[in-house]
Amino acid sequence: MRLSSVVLLLLLLSFSLALAFGQDAPAAVAPAAPVAAAAPVAPAVPDVPAVKLILKEGTDVKLKFADDLSSKTAAEGDPVNLILDEDLKVGDVVVVKAGAKATGTVTNAKKAGMMGKAGELNMRLEHLKAGDERVRLRGSKGKEGEGKEGTTVALTVLFGPIGLIKHGKNVDIKAGTPLIAYVDQDTPIGPTK
Repeated sequence: MRLSSVVLLLLLLSFSLALAFGQDAPAAVAPAAPVAAAAPVAPAVPDVPAVKLILKEGTDVKLKFADDLSSKTAAEGDPVNLILDEDLKVGDVVVVKAGAKATGTVTNAKKAGMMGKAGELNMRLEHLKAGDERVRLRGSKGKEGEGKEGTTVALTVLFGPIGLIKHGKNVDIKAGTPLIAYVDQDTPIGPTK
């Protein structure tokens, strides 16, 4: 083979390789270099779990009612939908954003009765949803009682003390009415993303 044929062959080969690897064609023919082996691929690093913070037992949780609730229409066992009204923080780190859903359950509902007997409406707070986790809630600052296994009992919230029962009337709670709940136990939780 003549030298011009070899140069032409090298030029075509380098042009083909440049197109195959998405590069511009070489400006001039360079001497052929040995092809380097591909660099070894590093093994994938497993996801490191995010640092968990501790949401302390007794922390205030500012909620509001998502729906209207009335002693006239509520029944024992009905779910009560609540919404987190303000971001929940551990220090300066937001762990649950405002708007997160919380739930409770009606434990007692009585319509207003004859002779001015006021209606009654009690509920038990259940939990606040924090992503895939649930933060248990209760209705009083201090624990009202401890069972043998350390579970909290008597979690009923009576709405009378916050002025919602009027003599001889049903208990009517409008959507958006605020309610302060409390974290029931120390809960490890990650910051929001």
